[in-house]
Amino acid sequence: MLTKERTIGEMVAEDFRAASVFRKYKIDFCCKGNRTIEEACENKKYNVADVYSDLENIGKEKSGDIDFNSWPLDLLADYVEKTHHRYVEENSTVLIQYLNKLCKVHGDRHPELFEITKLFTESAQELAAHMKKEELILFPFIKKMVAAKQKGETIDRPHFGTVESPVAMMKDEHTVEGERFEVIAKLTNNYQFPEDACGTYQVTYKMLEDFENDLHKHIHLENNILFPKAIELEKTF
Repeated sequence: MLTKERTIGEMVAEDFRAASVFRKYKIDFCCKGNRTIEEACENKKYNVADVYSDLENIGKEKSGDIDFNSWPLDLLADYVEKTHHRYVEENSTVLIQYLNKLCKVHGDRHPELFEITKLFTESAQELAAHMKKEELILFPFIKKMVAAKQKGETIDRPHFGTVESPVAMMKDEHTVEGERFEVIAKLTNNYQFPEDACGTYQVTYKMLEDFENDLHKHIHLENNILFPKAIELEKTF
């Protein structure tokens, strides 16, 4: 249900089709999903009524999307790791290779490629460390809480104090990556390759765009569903 009080993240958590509307208006639904539509449109030239109209239209269509909002938290954590973490791992190396090749072949005519390569390489390195922290610390604790709740058991206080501590850190790191990809999108003219682009150039830009889209869904699942529910679950012990 669309109301002015609901946040963008809540809308996408309820129906992921809403993400396509927010992408259309270049509204960040993952890292900045805690805003209302009015707040998100405040500094943009978009008409709030148009955004609501598009959201209402997708609400009339039959949804084939997975309802991640209804999933158990341990299953959702596994899904994020095996789907999105693996995607980052598998595609980062290939993209860095392609970008380095583009710099050598096209860098003289397109110097922006050097900055794009630098930014993506930094992102890949930071995401690798970020995902390990989730896989070794945060996700195991979430799964431990789920198991304890199912068995009616209590849990020991974790060394990090409360789940809100690592969650806050992960969300801060998500924001950094979201902002980094905003710069990459601008440098690539929203992934529109130039007229003299070779096949590798075209494939690389498409892969970068796909990488950003996957990262948005990845961050959305954590920021708007997994993390808030983990915080609420911890309060029940």
